Amino acid sequence: MSGSSLSASMHGEEEAMASLPYRGDGRHLMVTAEELEWQSIASMAPGAVMALLEGDLSKAEPFTFRLKLPAGYIVAPHIHPAYERVTVLQGTFHFAHGEEFDRDRTMALKEGGFAIMPPGAPMFGYTEEETIIQLHGTGPWGIEYINPEDDPRN
Repeated sequence: MSGSSLSASMHGEEEAMASLPYRGDGRHLMVTAEELEWQSIASMAPGAVMALLEGDLSKAEPFTFRLKLPAGYIVAPHIHPAYERVTVLQGTFHFAHGEEFDRDRTMALKEGGFAIMPPGAPMFGYTEEETIIQLHGTGPWGIEYINPEDDPRN
């Protein structure tokens, strides 16, 4: 398996982070859904977009970001180097642990659903409708696909 960090492969991440209107400055951080700036992600198949809310994914610091996934989207089996905490904000995310994609093994996490996966635990998922999930944890953050052929960076 090979992979690099999600942060290192996000197109224009540094520029996007510097220009975020809701970047914290040590005070309270508040942002409306309309203020989110969605960006494509090189480490995920086309169609997924990401909005970084806080943190630098390449550093050992807290982060929060959202993923918007279109209907019919598949997240191939992969692992992360740190704990992943996922909250479903909109739609349903069908999610499972394992190294091989299998729709029959997934659990349908509806709006408000939550999951925690430890570092190195293989997982996969899919959507049937547009779905927004929020991920948070402590970096550095990355994604490594079980099958390198599933990695859009290859």
